Amino acid sequence: MEKKYLTKIIANDQEGLQMISACMAGAKAKISNMKYLKSNKIFLISVERNKVESENQKKKINSICKFDFVDQVKSKNINQKKQDSILELLAIDYLKNNKEYEINLIFNNNAYISLTAETIEVRLEDQNEVN
Repeated sequence: MEKKYLTKIIANDQEGLQMISACMAGAKAKISNMKYLKSNKIFLISVERNKVESENQKKKINSICKFDFVDQVKSKNINQKKQDSILELLAIDYLKNNKEYEINLIFNNNAYISLTAETIEVRLEDQNEVN
């Protein structure tokens, strides 16, 4: 029986965030699969992505990316009413402002989500393969 290898990457610095960004480049996310849990300070995004970190890069995989310690979420050029719209994630980057981080999820069509966080604490976890 072949063991399914599911990636789990935890980032708490620039290097880790760059690795998650590389793994998620080109990932597709439905607007309905993005959630901000304000009371828990968590932003979740569920994506379908190519498994770029394995030999078989044609593999599609469902993954969840979780951002912790998020104080605020802003989005631009994303129509919240169109919950079935699919966005393609191009990159994730960040800026440091004083004591806060601004983590930006950059999508196609000039859409983006900006997360204000106290620290970088991001987890990318594969759920299952897409058949």
